[in-house]
Amino acid sequence: MKEEKKDFNLNMHVHRLLQSEPFFAALSRRIDKRESKAIPTAGVCVNPDTQAFEMIYNQEFFNGMTDAQRTDVLKHEFYHLVFQHVTARKPDGVNPKVWNFATDLAINSHLSNLPDGCLMPGQGPFVDYPVGLSAEAYLELLKKDENFTGKGRGEEGDEESEGDSGGGQFDDHDGWGEADDTSKEIAKERLREAIKKAATEASAGNNWGSVSGDCRKIIMDKITTKIDWRKVLRYFVKTSQRANQKSTMKRINRRYPYIHPGRKADRTAKVAISIDQSGSVDDEMLAAFFSELNKLAELAEFTVIPFDTRVAEKKVYTWKKNESKKWERVLCGGTCFDAPTKYVNERNFDGHIVLTDMMAPKPIRSNCQRMWMTTDYYANNPYFRTHERVIAITSK
Repeated sequence: MKEEKKDFNLNMHVHRLLQSEPFFAALSRRIDKRESKAIPTAGVCVNPDTQAFEMIYNQEFFNGMTDAQRTDVLKHEFYHLVFQHVTARKPDGVNPKVWNFATDLAINSHLSNLPDGCLMPGQGPFVDYPVGLSAEAYLELLKKDENFTGKGRGEEGDEESEGDSGGGQFDDHDGWGEADDTSKEIAKERLREAIKKAATEASAGNNWGSVSGDCRKIIMDKITTKIDWRKVLRYFVKTSQRANQKSTMKRINRRYPYIHPGRKADRTAKVAISIDQSGSVDDEMLAAFFSELNKLAELAEFTVIPFDTRVAEKKVYTWKKNESKKWERVLCGGTCFDAPTKYVNERNFDGHIVLTDMMAPKPIRSNCQRMWMTTDYYANNPYFRTHERVIAITSK
C-alpha cells in the first residue's frame, strides 16, 4: 500500500526518521536545522554568524515525500558533511556543476530511497558508472563524459550541455563557499568533534544502522587522524574571539545581495597563557610553544602568566598583537594549577591555555574555556583526568 504524503514538519519528526540510524541520529543532534523558503529544496553550509554547520530546508520540499525518502535526504545532507564536501575546496579549474555532480554520485551510491530522478551510479545517464567511488573518482569519469561536460573536459567556463543543467541534483550547494576561511576552519573542527562523538555512540552500541563498512572505515580514519597541535591552538584562539557584529550597507549580503545589508564583525580575543615553570617542564617544549605564539600574535593579544605553585605576578606581561617574543624561564618549583586558574577567573579573559606536564592535582573550575598542552607522554599518562581538551605538543 502506497504511503500517504502529507504536510511534514522536519524538526518535529527528525528523531523518528532516524530511529534506526544511530550514527546519523547522533550526528543530527549536533547539527542546527533551519527552515527557509530562500532555497527550493535542502542543503548544508557553514553559518558565518555561528561559525558552525547548519542544514537549511524548505518544508514544502519535504511535504511531497514518503518517510523513507525524507530519511535518505537527511542522510544525503549529512554525508556531504562526513565526506567534507562542504569544507574541502573543489579541484582548481573544474566546472562547479560537474564537481557538484561528482559529490552527489559519491553519496547516492549508499542510498536507495531518494526521490525519483536523483543522480545515481549504474542508472540512467550514469549506467556505466560503477557504484561506491569517491567524489574525485566520479569527477574523473565526468570530465571524460561529453554528455555532461560539453567538450569532455569539465573545465571551468565550459559551455553548459543538457546534462550540465542541474537535472537530478535535488539539493542546494550554493552556500558551500559563502563563509570566510576562519569560519570554515572553526566549523570544520566543530564538525570533526561532532562526528567523533556520533561514531563513539554508534560503536558503543555496536549499531551503525545503514552505514556501510567502507563508509565506516572512512569515518574512523577521519576522526583518528593525528591532530596538528598548531591548528588546534589556532582554532582555540579563534573560538575564544568575541564577535561584535553590526549591519552595514557597505558590505554585500552573500545570500541576499542588495536585499538585506551585510554584516561586519570586529573580532577580538583576550587569551591567558599560563606557562608551567616547574623543573619537570623541559626547555624544548617551552621553545616550541613560544614559536607558535609568535605566529598567533597576529590574531590576538595574550597575557602570559608564569607559574609553579604560585603565579609570579611581577613577571606577568601582555603580549601585544604582532609582537615577537623570546621564550624564558623565570621559576623552577613544584606545580599547582589552582594558582593560575584563580588568577584568570578573577579577570576578564575569553580563553585559558595551560602549558604543562600535567603532573599536579586537578584544578578548580575555569570561568572561561580552558585547554591543556603537554607532551605525548603526559597527554597519554596525565596525573588527573579531565573532559577539557588536552593536546600533545610535538617538535614536528
